[in-house]
Amino acid sequence: MTKADMIEKISEKVHSLTARETEIIVNSIFDSIKDALSRGDKVEIRGFGSFRLRDRRMRVGRNPKTGAQVNVPAKKVPFFKAGKELKEFVDSK
Repeated sequence: MTKADMIEKISEKVHSLTARETEIIVNSIFDSIKDALSRGDKVEIRGFGSFRLRDRRMRVGRNPKTGAQVNVPAKKVPFFKAGKELKEFVDSK
């Protein structure tokens, strides 16, 4: 499902919102999650899951073309952990 599909489904279910209004709401939710993660905060949506940052340490990688060693710098990556209700729902289908 793409973001456009999500917007379309929501605007079909909520007749009082136009597709444009639904798009603004969906974009606001995603922007809020991105802003919180960029500040280092954890985002938890009960029954769905939580988003947080994980630290990846520096490591030595290899250039696949030349085989030369390359230093890959440490970085933070977003991580999603599904909630219990979501896991049970997916497993039951």
